[in-house]
Amino acid sequence: MKFPGSVLVSLVLFVAETAAALCLSGAYRAAGDRMWQWLTLLFALLPCALVQLSLVFIHRDVSRDRPLVLLLHLLQLGPLVRCVEVFYIYFHAGRVEEPYVSITKKRQMPKDGYSEEIEKEVGQAEGKLCTHRSAFSRASVIQAFLGSAPQLTLQLYICVLQQEITAARSIFMVLSLLSIVYGALRCNILAIKIKYDDYDVSVKPAAYLCIFLWRSFEIATRVTVLVLFSSVLQIWILPVVLMNFFGFFFYPWILFWQSKSPFPENIEKALSRVGTTIVLCLLTFLYAGINMFCWSAVQVKLNDPDLINKSQNWYRLTVYYILRFIENAFLLLMWYVYKTDIYLYVCAPLLVLQLLISYCMAVLFMLVFYQFCHPCKKLFSSSISEGLLSCFTFLCFICKPAKSTVLTNKAEVKSENTDEAWSSSKTIDSQKGNLHQSVSSNA
Repeated sequence: MKFPGSVLVSLVLFVAETAAALCLSGAYRAAGDRMWQWLTLLFALLPCALVQLSLVFIHRDVSRDRPLVLLLHLLQLGPLVRCVEVFYIYFHAGRVEEPYVSITKKRQMPKDGYSEEIEKEVGQAEGKLCTHRSAFSRASVIQAFLGSAPQLTLQLYICVLQQEITAARSIFMVLSLLSIVYGALRCNILAIKIKYDDYDVSVKPAAYLCIFLWRSFEIATRVTVLVLFSSVLQIWILPVVLMNFFGFFFYPWILFWQSKSPFPENIEKALSRVGTTIVLCLLTFLYAGINMFCWSAVQVKLNDPDLINKSQNWYRLTVYYILRFIENAFLLLMWYVYKTDIYLYVCAPLLVLQLLISYCMAVLFMLVFYQFCHPCKKLFSSSISEGLLSCFTFLCFICKPAKSTVLTNKAEVKSENTDEAWSSSKTIDSQKGNLHQSVSSNA
């Protein structure tokens, strides 16, 4: 039985970030910055409440007679109680013989073209621990992208405006960045386990390192770009954020309406149609929040029973990173053009170059992960290098018709000119012949 380390890491980040947010909010109150105080509290308490809601939903506590657990969740102490329960199960496992076990069948990764199926006995304790790990993984994703990401953006924005980085604020920003990167890492691992549920997936340390570096460069660059742009064009940051958010929010719903599939009814039996709609809206809300800051490894598909698109789409990945790079470059260009006096002692061209290189480094580590470190790379129908090559071939194919049309038009014009020249030459020759005949007749 594996040690529940992911649960402990999630709890430590959750408690540390919440405590740091409360302390920093108190510092803002003492300094008289009421607006920063309330925004810091909002970005700390809203994801905290959503984390409690997700833990209650996954463990189905509403339908069970557990009033004390529900009360502790209302007091925002749900993760603490769950962590104590996890370690109680872990340390007491094996002391009492379990009345029954379940048998799961998993397939190994293919070796030499063959894949063996393995049967494994899973006891009640291990099954409960698996449920807790899954719940904490989802809670970490919610905490990261609905709380830590806006929080990090806000605190960095305050640092730029006040031109000061205090010790408390720097510690808080480091914790927020770690929380976001960890949430993105858990999102990647969740996507792999959901897509390849039939296989026994084992993630190696090299894969964790690649994901950590990939997400660190990507998220840090994205947050810095948004803060720089918003510090010089405060009004224009609103349409940029709203277009990004609502674009990703409505994208799964548009695909669902185009598919003309029936409304999903199998999410939770106890939920009504209204409750199911609320859950799906929260899911797409989280999906939009993730894609605001980084690539979402989990692609929402509302007409699928698992609500997840299990196909590996290299085209969507390529288009996302190309458009995101163009957007970041455009926002940096606008910042460079409209930068104010607070950036007087900043080498702007060097900063722009560093941010663009950082984003390219994120893409590089992403390519290394999918090409060499992905635990299920043997199951890919095509590698990422082949996928990118086909993407660029497709883009070139799109550009070809316009070019060929121009060449065809030129050829048609040229042929028309040739025909006209030929007909005119024939006319001249006929005129010469007539003139020669008339001269000879007169003679």
